[in-house]
Amino acid sequence: MVQRVSRASVSVEGEQVASIGPGMLVLLGVAPGDDEAAADRLAEKLGKLRIFDDAEGKMNEPLGDREVLCVSQFTLYGDTRKGNRPSFTGAAPPELAEPLYERFTDRLGAKRGAFGARMEVELINDGPVTLLLES
Repeated sequence: MVQRVSRASVSVEGEQVASIGPGMLVLLGVAPGDDEAAADRLAEKLGKLRIFDDAEGKMNEPLGDREVLCVSQFTLYGDTRKGNRPSFTGAAPPELAEPLYERFTDRLGAKRGAFGARMEVELINDGPVTLLLES
């Protein structure tokens, strides 16, 4: 999931670990079938995604020099079709997800949250613009 933001930050145990100004906040979920090629494709797509206003105020500009903050988000794969407690069996295990998260953030030049940590994410959604992308 990607959100166009005026600014965003992530903190762990009350300490800020990363922050950005205008750009994208990416909440990245990894599924069991994902691989390096999928991570690379998604990073390339996000870098070219035209969600920023051009001189005429139309969403027509790519990321360019703006910043990216990426937060691992296994809860995107929460399944609530049965019962009231989400099942997260659709999310990849950490030993698969973490290397793909790192590869994705490296390819995109993104700042990172702390993989596997309980994080506090603050953002100012610009627009608001929020998109769900799947690889």
